[in-house]
Amino acid sequence: MTDQIKSGTALVLFSGGQDSTTCLAWALERFARVEMLGFSYGQRHGIELDCRDRLLAGIRQIRPDWAAKLGDSHTLAIPTLSEISDTALTRDVAIEMGADGLPNTFVPGRNLVFLTFAAALAYRRGIRHIIGGMCETDYSGYPDCRDETIKALQSALNLGMAKIFELHTPLMWLDKAATWRLAHALGGAGLVDLIREHSHTCYLGERGAQHDWGYGCGECPACSLRAKGWREYVAQGVRASH
Repeated sequence: MTDQIKSGTALVLFSGGQDSTTCLAWALERFARVEMLGFSYGQRHGIELDCRDRLLAGIRQIRPDWAAKLGDSHTLAIPTLSEISDTALTRDVAIEMGADGLPNTFVPGRNLVFLTFAAALAYRRGIRHIIGGMCETDYSGYPDCRDETIKALQSALNLGMAKIFELHTPLMWLDKAATWRLAHALGGAGLVDLIREHSHTCYLGERGAQHDWGYGCGECPACSLRAKGWREYVAQGVRASH
């Protein structure tokens, strides 16, 4: 880790989900100041955005040194993304696989739009480092989560804005079990329990049923990946407190 990164400011894409909360902790461990950015785009699971305040409050209690680093939390409304999309994340339709081999939860261009808006905000606020929870190891096959996509977009943003942004994806090569382990390594059982209790992953926005891995319908692709990762994490002997 360089002194430049230690003293810099980072902007984290913070949705209120498991992955983005883990990325936030990762950033707080590495940067002097961390700001957050969430997007309201008409997603069915918009309840995830409501989870952010509870997560931030918990993080402040778990790690007072992190609390001192937390900066502004931003939310951008981009309803146009929902208006031009016809997906199970933005429409009340059943989740299923499409003819192209992708689940119909794929929102075309979503991460490209998110990172472009993040870079525009970072440009205005003098921030160089942007952090997202994209991953192509244990995911639903979304092409805008691939490492080569993020690297290409970084080049385009740097050229188009005449700035040097660094897009960090700390989860890119981690499966969900490893993501749980990373959370434990960063914030101990307290952070793991906070993620289980207060983060939101379920695509259907379901928070009525509580499972050992958190709240959700238990059947959508996001819940299935999170539950599978939790079972593997627990089987590997790293357990959160109860």
